[in-house]
Amino acid sequence: MMQAWAPGSLSVVVPLYNEEANVEPLLSGILDVVRGLGIPSELIVVDDGSSDGTLDALGELAPANPEVVVVALSRNYGQTQALQAGFDRARGEAIVTMDGDLQNDPRDIPRLLEELARGADVVSGWRRQRQDALVVRKVPSWAANWLIRRSTGVPIHDQGCSLKAYRRPVVRSLDLYGDMHRFIGVLTMPLSTRIAEIEVRHHPRVAGESKYGLSRILKVLADLFTIQTITRFRERPLHWFTLLASPFLLAALIIGVVLLVVAPGPVLSAVFLITVTSFVACALFGLLANWIIEGAARERPFATFREWDTQA
Repeated sequence: MMQAWAPGSLSVVVPLYNEEANVEPLLSGILDVVRGLGIPSELIVVDDGSSDGTLDALGELAPANPEVVVVALSRNYGQTQALQAGFDRARGEAIVTMDGDLQNDPRDIPRLLEELARGADVVSGWRRQRQDALVVRKVPSWAANWLIRRSTGVPIHDQGCSLKAYRRPVVRSLDLYGDMHRFIGVLTMPLSTRIAEIEVRHHPRVAGESKYGLSRILKVLADLFTIQTITRFRERPLHWFTLLASPFLLAALIIGVVLLVVAPGPVLSAVFLITVTSFVACALFGLLANWIIEGAARERPFATFREWDTQA
C-alpha cells in the first residue's frame, strides 16, 4: 500500500512577460491561497525581460510580502527558460507552476497538492472549459495536444496548461530549453514518473495580450521530433536514426533499379546520389549517438526515479 505523502514546503513558480496590469491581483490571489495551506511557501515570480512596467510593479509589492522572490532575466528568453530559472531557485518539496495572465486559478493549487499526496509525481491541469478564442487559441491547442498524445503515448489532454504540480526530484531532473515547457510531462517519462491529470478552472484574459497564436502548431511539430529523440529513443538512438534512414534506403533501391533498367540521366543520378548520401549520413549519426550514449552509461550509475526519490 502506498504511503501518504504531504509536502513540507511549497514553491509556486510564475513566469511573467509584459503583465504589468496583472501583477497586483496575481500576487494577491496566490498569496491568499498559499498562506492558508499551513506550510512554508514561497512565490517565485520570474520577469522574462518585460518591456513594460512589470518589473517595477513587482519591485513595489515584493518588499511587503516576504514570501515573494523576484527573479529578473536580463532579456526576453521565453517561457521555457523563465520556468527553468524559477526551478533553479525553487526550494520547496512541492513545486507548482502557473501562468501570470490570471487565466489559471490559484484556488486549484490545494487540489494539485492533494494529487501529489495520493502518489503522483506530476499533476497536470486540464482546462476542459477553456475560456479562449476558438480559432486562434482553442483549435491550435486541440491539434497540438492530439499530435502530442498520438506521438508520445502520454494521455494528457492539455499539455499546454501551465498549471501543474511536481515533486521536487522531478524538477531537479529537468534541463529545459527551446519551447520544451509544454512537454515537461513527456520529458519525465524516462524517470518512470506517475502522472495524474485533474480538471482546473480557466478564466478569460481581462488585461494584457496573449503571447500565442496559430504559429504554435508549427513550433509543436518541430519540438515533437526532438521529444521523440530524447524520450523513446534516448537509450537506443541507433534505432531512431535507422528509422529515419529507411525512406532514403527504399528510395535509393527504387532509383537504383530504374537506373539499371533505363538509360541513366543526370537528374535521376543526382537524386540517387542524394538518397544514398542521406542514408549513409543517418546511419553514421546513429552509430555516433549510440557510441556517445554507451560511453556516458559506463561513466554513471543507472538509477530509476523511484530509487532517487527515496534517497532525496
